Amino acid sequence: MKLKELERPAVQAWSPASQYPLYLATGTSAQQLDSSFSTNGTLEIFEVDFRDPSLDLKHKGVLSASSRFHKLIWGSFGNGLLESSGVIAGGGDNGMLILYNVTHILSSGKEPVIAQKQKHTGAVRALDFNPFQVLQGNLLASGASDSEVFIWDLNNLNVPMTLGSKSQYREQPPEDIKALSWNRQAQHILSSAHPSGKAVVWDLRKNEPIIKVSDHSNRMHCSGLAWHPDIATQLVLCSEDDRLPVIQLWDLRFASSPLKVLESHSRGILSVSWSQADAELLLTSAKDSQILCWNLESSEVVYKLPTQSSWCFEVQWCPRDPSVFSAASFDGWISLYSVMGRSWEVQHMRLADKISSSFSKGQPLPPLQVPEQVTQASLIPPLKKPPKWIRRPTGVSFAFGGKLVTFGLPSTRLVPQPCPRLVFISQVTTESEFLMRSTELQEALRSGNLLNYCQNKSQQALLQSEKMLWQFLKVTLEQDSRMKFLKLLGYSKDELQKKVAIWLKSDVGLGEGPQPKGNDLNSDRQQAFCSQASKHTTEEASASSAFFDELVPQNMTPWEIPITKDVDGLLSQALLLGELGPAVELCLKEERFADAIILAQAGGADLLKQTQERYLAMKKTKISSLLACVVQKNWKDVVCTCSLKNWREALALLLTYSSTEKFPELCDMLGTRMEQEGGRTLTSEARLCYVCSGSVERLVECWAKCHQALSPMALQDLMEKVMVLNRSLELLWGPHGVSPGPATTYRVTQYANLLAAQGSLATAMSFLPSDCAQPPVQQLRDRLFRAQGSAVLGQQSPPFPYPRIVVGAIPHSKETSYRLGSQPSHQVPTPSPRPRVFTPQSSPAMPLAPSHPSPYQGPRMQNLSDYRAPGSQAIQPLPLGPGVRPGPQDSWKEAPAPRGNLQRNKLPETFMPPAPITAPVMSLTPELQGILPSQPPVSGVSHAPPGAPGELSLQQLQHLPPEKMERKELPPEHQSLKSSFEALLQRCSLSATDLKTKRKLEEAAQRLECLYEKLCEGTLSPHVVAGLHEVARCVDAGSFEQGLAVHAQVAGCSSFSEVSSFMPILKAVLIIAHKLLV
Repeated sequence: MKLKELERPAVQAWSPASQYPLYLATGTSAQQLDSSFSTNGTLEIFEVDFRDPSLDLKHKGVLSASSRFHKLIWGSFGNGLLESSGVIAGGGDNGMLILYNVTHILSSGKEPVIAQKQKHTGAVRALDFNPFQVLQGNLLASGASDSEVFIWDLNNLNVPMTLGSKSQYREQPPEDIKALSWNRQAQHILSSAHPSGKAVVWDLRKNEPIIKVSDHSNRMHCSGLAWHPDIATQLVLCSEDDRLPVIQLWDLRFASSPLKVLESHSRGILSVSWSQADAELLLTSAKDSQILCWNLESSEVVYKLPTQSSWCFEVQWCPRDPSVFSAASFDGWISLYSVMGRSWEVQHMRLADKISSSFSKGQPLPPLQVPEQVTQASLIPPLKKPPKWIRRPTGVSFAFGGKLVTFGLPSTRLVPQPCPRLVFISQVTTESEFLMRSTELQEALRSGNLLNYCQNKSQQALLQSEKMLWQFLKVTLEQDSRMKFLKLLGYSKDELQKKVAIWLKSDVGLGEGPQPKGNDLNSDRQQAFCSQASKHTTEEASASSAFFDELVPQNMTPWEIPITKDVDGLLSQALLLGELGPAVELCLKEERFADAIILAQAGGADLLKQTQERYLAMKKTKISSLLACVVQKNWKDVVCTCSLKNWREALALLLTYSSTEKFPELCDMLGTRMEQEGGRTLTSEARLCYVCSGSVERLVECWAKCHQALSPMALQDLMEKVMVLNRSLELLWGPHGVSPGPATTYRVTQYANLLAAQGSLATAMSFLPSDCAQPPVQQLRDRLFRAQGSAVLGQQSPPFPYPRIVVGAIPHSKETSYRLGSQPSHQVPTPSPRPRVFTPQSSPAMPLAPSHPSPYQGPRMQNLSDYRAPGSQAIQPLPLGPGVRPGPQDSWKEAPAPRGNLQRNKLPETFMPPAPITAPVMSLTPELQGILPSQPPVSGVSHAPPGAPGELSLQQLQHLPPEKMERKELPPEHQSLKSSFEALLQRCSLSATDLKTKRKLEEAAQRLECLYEKLCEGTLSPHVVAGLHEVARCVDAGSFEQGLAVHAQVAGCSSFSEVSSFMPILKAVLIIAHKLLV
């Protein structure tokens, strides 16, 4: 692409690479005349600013010259000085060599001419600064007629150094010097090119030529010379003879013939320039009005400018910007181009705008109507291969398992030749403490020494609540766990007996009593729990606690269990510990005969029961509610109606009285109520209830509420508690217990992913549940297994977690192939009625089966089934047409036909494969409709999005017969889901003001019918249903951001075909509701 242009019949020179800003110097060419036939010389300097979109150059300085120029170069002499821009050397007629100070030209101050020397006898056409003198730049080589080459020291211009001796000149006729070039690797090597086709290489240390290179055809007329930027022994020569317009690449180690010959120009070559930024790129211009860029490795043209109107006699790469080059042509224009390529249309528009601005005179012109054949953009393709300056020198990428893959350039630059690139694979560990704690947990699970592990965690805990939680977890691993739970809650039978004995011996009045010896109840409570009086806002309900709303009795006020130091406090403590005898004694002592009778005859006849009920209804005391609960054994009312201040007392009641069958459910209800009605503090304490009930799933969900921001260490804390609680369940139920729920599986999968990211692949695989059928777990297990490679020898490969799809037409015989419209019958294995406990794959410890009653023993599967994913359902296979190969679960594997009966149909000679499917199939072709007149549609497979071709519109549905409009009724457990979404749509419709949003909501109401149909048919996966209910709860609570987060999580781990009909529109509704603040 053309970047800039300048109308000057001049030679050119770029400023050095170290110069900023970028300049371009032009001198009046001695080989050109304009229409005025003026012979005056001018030296000008222009600033090149590529940020300016115009094609013009900024004029910075001008100087009248004594003669015109054959050659112009810009050196860095004096750049080490302050405010120095280097030196420009110009070669003129009659052997004139002129040196200019660039700084003085730009400032228009002091005399810019440094020196004028006339040592040569002819026109000075060859000049070159030594590239090794970067800071000094004091060595200048000049060449003219009579084979004269002078080396000038800019510090002392009086006597230049002459190459060779007079005798050497007399041996052969003198010639003009067409080009000079210093070697780019050896600073004492200089080469010169002559019109006779030879190139002479000089050694300045010996002051004599060391080799001469010439073509044997005698048709090579050298017009240009350039050394290889990297290889010291290679150079190129170009010929301006039209009979041999070639470029020869020579290697001085084999100077008998050229190494390569490049032939693409049709006429003689006038100029050559070798890119210093990429040694593979060589630029040439010739008499055929073409400018070509060559790749010397492949000997092909990689860039070509369109044919110019006249010859280009000089091309030069820009030293500072490697993609830019300049070209000076005989038509009096100097143009700047970029080899990266771009359309010419931009330049045409610039020119059109420039012309329009000249004729507009303040009034805008109508748009230019360019003919169609003119508007077609003439594209200049960029380089076929990326140049070296934009190639990636280094690279880095993270891989699975915490691996870091890097590559880069070699540290030392040797001889330029192909060298092997090294790729380094490193293990990156960013969470060392996380890995250490994970290793400790793994070791404790492997050795079975979880008691010491829990004890250490309890001692290391900083918060009192965390310390208590680890003590509860430790008790779950021990025998007689209920009594130890009571002690941890601050209730001891021994202490109670001492306090009752002291009270009975005292003679104090009603409601008064002496101070008990030792620690009283409050001090015990202070030792057991920290004081937490701050109130927090109510958090969102848990996903697994929806049943609680239907169980809470209405119009009942919470009541408290007294824990004071008086008789009521002692009675409460006695009842909490199940000591009815001391409780009756206390009632008799205080003349509370009715309480004594009720307690003494708790298991009496019906009359006594009625009397108790009437008494409890009429006699209202602080302890009457607790008495009623103990006598009537209505523990659900205790959980649902007691004050949350007494959650410890409620838990103590359950530990004391509730049956083994009901105990887990009641503990879960108490914990759920603490989460719903309590603040953040009670939500954290609710974990104790879930530990007592053994509800791993609820413990994980409660933890998720307390830890909104996930971190590796927080997840490690959760996994430690989950693994310990799972091990306690394994000790009680054996290796076959409760299977992990969705929340537990999700966190374990996160934990395994973190371990894998830190490189601990074996540990991550051991924590994954072995019998979990959820796709994310199976996919991660397969990935971990294959990532370990040889480290898992001896282990069975996990099942392939992705569905296998056979693509292609494979003919079958009539015995084994399916006919169109038939459905294979196959058996679906029913899930085992007894769930399995989630345990990591580690060497099991030797657990001792407890021989005492446990709070977890009994039929607790009914409660835990609420959190278990439903079993796999029989999936009706789709009808397969001819040539479609059934999957691995089809019935043809059960009864295979003999191999000899298989017949392969020969394909016709003009067989055309079917066109690929690039859009959803909305309807069958007429041919297939004729074949399948009565084939019923398969539910959940071919649902097209609303508005797509082939879908029935709302008006069409209204005109359908009633029997076609019938639909299954939505199951009761999903009614709340539909009510929440419909209420949300109604609120959004009332709040929406623009027509676009209302149309979107109407479309959403229609699209959500697909969701309700799937819920009626039961075709959605369990984790999708659970996620939708969680979104509905977020909608009811007004937390649309949380709903969008749950939506993203469900959509990310679900099949696209399963959720594509309703999940996108559900997300749009949530976004609209969030914006409208409904």
